Amino acid sequence: MLLVVWEYRVNPEHVEEFEAMYRPDGPWVELFHRSPGFVSTTLMRDIRGGQRYMVSDRWSSLEAYEHFRAEHAEAYAALDARGRRLYRSENEVGRFDFLS
Repeated sequence: MLLVVWEYRVNPEHVEEFEAMYRPDGPWVELFHRSPGFVSTTLMRDIRGGQRYMVSDRWSSLEAYEHFRAEHAEAYAALDARGRRLYRSENEVGRFDFLS
């Protein structure tokens, strides 16, 4: 199992739109569902306030994630470009494997 974790610093005027785009029923998850290797997405907001968010995307494997990125590169890039105006920064925190 693979967990890809992203950190975002969202522009205050775009918080609602960001949440709509990145929540589990938003356009990113719609795109991810094109892959049988996609498992789930979790959207988290920092409880200390501000506009800091974490998004975790769960995939069946690193291979499934990489295959999805290659197969849907154009759609991924288009959605990424559409969302860029919503945040000040985006950082891939890491790619994590679940330990038993």
